Amino acid sequence: MDIENIKLNIKNDIDSCNNLEMLNEVRIKYISKKGDITLLQQGIKDVPNEGKKEYGMKVNEVKNYFTEMFDNKNKEINDNILNQKLASEKIDINMPSTIIKSGSPNLDEAVIEDCENFFISMGYDVVEGPEIELDKYNFEMLNLPKEHPARDAQDTFYLKDESLLLRSQTSPVQIREMLSKKGKEPIRMICPGKTYRRENTDMTHEQEFCQIEGLVIDKNISLSDLKGTFNALVKHIFGENVEARFRPSYYPFTEPSVEMDMSCPNCNGEGCSMCKPKGWITICGGGMVHPNVLRACGYDPDVWQGFAFGAAAERIGMLKYGLNDIRVIHQNDLRNNKNLDRKETNN
Repeated sequence: MDIENIKLNIKNDIDSCNNLEMLNEVRIKYISKKGDITLLQQGIKDVPNEGKKEYGMKVNEVKNYFTEMFDNKNKEINDNILNQKLASEKIDINMPSTIIKSGSPNLDEAVIEDCENFFISMGYDVVEGPEIELDKYNFEMLNLPKEHPARDAQDTFYLKDESLLLRSQTSPVQIREMLSKKGKEPIRMICPGKTYRRENTDMTHEQEFCQIEGLVIDKNISLSDLKGTFNALVKHIFGENVEARFRPSYYPFTEPSVEMDMSCPNCNGEGCSMCKPKGWITICGGGMVHPNVLRACGYDPDVWQGFAFGAAAERIGMLKYGLNDIRVIHQNDLRNNKNLDRKETNN
């Protein structure tokens, strides 16, 4: 077998190719079922046993040579095709682009994202939980047993029986988080999300709304930590001139409990239609986590303390953007979004 002569023929045939069609014809000539190299491989049966090894080595040398030459030529032709395509189809980036109309964030989304960014900067985690919740987590472990009168005020949507419900608050997320820590780790978290209550829909009430609740569990936590947090939050959202105050209140899951007010950003506390001539507006409810709640979740109240708070995203949004009807938030009128953008710019 004259290997050098075969290699020379392969080289000449492949070098003469200037497109993929010609290269494919060369491939068929050499390695198809009746190709030259295939016939050489099949010819080993006619070689005496003592010469089969040497013959096989020569055939493999020819086959490897063809494969290398073929792959190099194939890459060369494809590179040329690509370069020609790039040269002929280049894009003029100075041409004006197509203007695509985009929407604006919903008010709830904008408020929640703003609050999340604020609390994340303070080291809080953002935690989510199921909207279909167990009564155990939504009420009982929050110090609201079945006969507790506060359950009537919640106007809960129950599913099939009273063990399963649409959550009336995002507090169950806090319960789940405390249980996951098994009473051994501090917690700093917020849990924004949808909640559901049987409400008569009007300018200030909806059956579906978003709550932003927060929880801090650690050692040596006091009510002053909650006030400092709330004061920083309202200044972040409404401006540095806004002040915060607490008023005594009652919630089954906190003790002591407080209503959390801010001075009216519209009149600087002098009294106007927004604050109903009081100069102050209630934003949140909260307080120190009740010892019964800590015990139920595995925390020793003699060692661990905590504060919790909650506010409706719609409440914050209506005050921030000057809306007087909560139903506007759930409408799809883009003109409302434009108004929100202008209000945001003014702030």
